[in-house]
Amino acid sequence: MPTYRGYTQEQIVSLIDHTLLKPEATRADLDACIKTAIEAEVKAMCIRPMDVAYSAKALANSSVLLCTVIGFPHGTVTTNTKVQETIEAVRNGALEVDMVMNLGLFASGDYEAVQEDIAAVVRATKETNPKAEVKVILETCLWSEEQIIKACELCEAAGADFVKTSTGFAASGATVEAIRTMRSTVGDRLGVKASGGIRTLDALIDMAEAGASRVGASGTIAILKEFSEKATH
Repeated sequence: MPTYRGYTQEQIVSLIDHTLLKPEATRADLDACIKTAIEAEVKAMCIRPMDVAYSAKALANSSVLLCTVIGFPHGTVTTNTKVQETIEAVRNGALEVDMVMNLGLFASGDYEAVQEDIAAVVRATKETNPKAEVKVILETCLWSEEQIIKACELCEAAGADFVKTSTGFAASGATVEAIRTMRSTVGDRLGVKASGGIRTLDALIDMAEAGASRVGASGTIAILKEFSEKATH
């Protein structure tokens, strides 16, 4: 079986959340995203809340998990807004929700409010579908290592299933250092998702080797093309 850096294509696609979150993306872009996700057999497809109901129907007979974003991209909507967004998304077929933690409250050091905001989304998710999972976006480029550790601890205490680096809409995205910090903090108790700026096969594998269990990527086709060119038997 062909491998690259010890990974098979099956292992590569099992890490990928194929992503389309550009606000100006068209229905044709969404259809192309769905087609890629199904054909590549990626782990999940992450799309805008407005696209959930349509995408759920399109993915119904596939193994691809449907993921959407909550409080995106700044995390500063009210907790009640996040809860309502979550309930609607999960009812419409989302099996994973990637919520942005409240960046302003976190920067202010109001950790209790940050944790409660996350916990409210976790409750809404699980009450709507006990099988659905919550990833919390930390926007790691904004924080020191100590703050990343604190954010991970709040996510775990709030009952989240994953911690995630980035929205892809901030100054920069995932780094190997941030992933290592996140993984060492949550151990094997939570998933870790790298996202933002991961455009090559090597970058994806670097994130996996640092501890990412999921990688957000919009360039899945290019990454898999690279695999077919570089993999050896």
